[in-house]
Amino acid sequence: MTRASADILTADQRAAFREQGFVLLPAFYDLETEIRPIQHALYQLIGLVAADHGLLLERPPFAPATFDAGYNALIARERRVGSAVYDAAKLIPAFLRLLAGGHNERLFAAMRDTDAVGIGAGSFGIRIDNPREEQFRSQWHQEFLYQPQSLDGMVFWSPLVEIRPELGPVEVCVGSHRDGLCVYRKGGKYANKPGAYSIGLANEATVVGRYSRAAPLTRPGDLLILDYLTLHQSGFNVSERSRWSMQFRLFNFREPTGRKLGWKPSVTAGTSIETLFPQSFID
Repeated sequence: MTRASADILTADQRAAFREQGFVLLPAFYDLETEIRPIQHALYQLIGLVAADHGLLLERPPFAPATFDAGYNALIARERRVGSAVYDAAKLIPAFLRLLAGGHNERLFAAMRDTDAVGIGAGSFGIRIDNPREEQFRSQWHQEFLYQPQSLDGMVFWSPLVEIRPELGPVEVCVGSHRDGLCVYRKGGKYANKPGAYSIGLANEATVVGRYSRAAPLTRPGDLLILDYLTLHQSGFNVSERSRWSMQFRLFNFREPTGRKLGWKPSVTAGTSIETLFPQSFID
């Protein structure tokens, strides 16, 4: 799909999203004007953070395909460098311009037939999923539990590097959004993970086993959108490079459940989802 038609959803795309709970829109973002500025800002941030930690960084001049050159060598020497880059990345103006861009709003409005589109508070950032790092990998979940702005919400996911199988593409349970909100538990097999990562599906293997799975391979500029109730997880990165991706969430202000809840911010912004959804948790 070219940028000229990026705001127009075909009947097939609408049907695929309705039936599967996700759809891939190839080349939705412009590489030169929207993606490259974000990659260049990340290249600069990696250099600044390395310098601030007194770490010598040798790398080639900036190029979109290798904007993260030297990053994995840095975190192998000092892991907290990665956290500093992660926190700074969501402050990049080019990223904020992209997520608040009119084409995202028009896409959501067209998909959901609404004129009242919101961006979830605390719901956006640039993820850095490092090789073989399980602690911060997102296991199977539905976005609404962690982003309780509206049942009528969508995840926007777009890679900044080419996603090959070894990098761990997003995995999706096809059609799972049609079965409603799942039951969760805190701890269990994820007890050693921090914060929201310690919450997992109850009877995860049984629930996930009900569905066929998809793991779309994507390139910078592509956009993957998922329904807030679609079960999905981060893939396992077994490569030697971190997986860089942009993620943000849009929702329909008019949906009744979200209005009743008051369009709550993300769990990472302090929302107590166990208090908000006691019926969806078991001990």
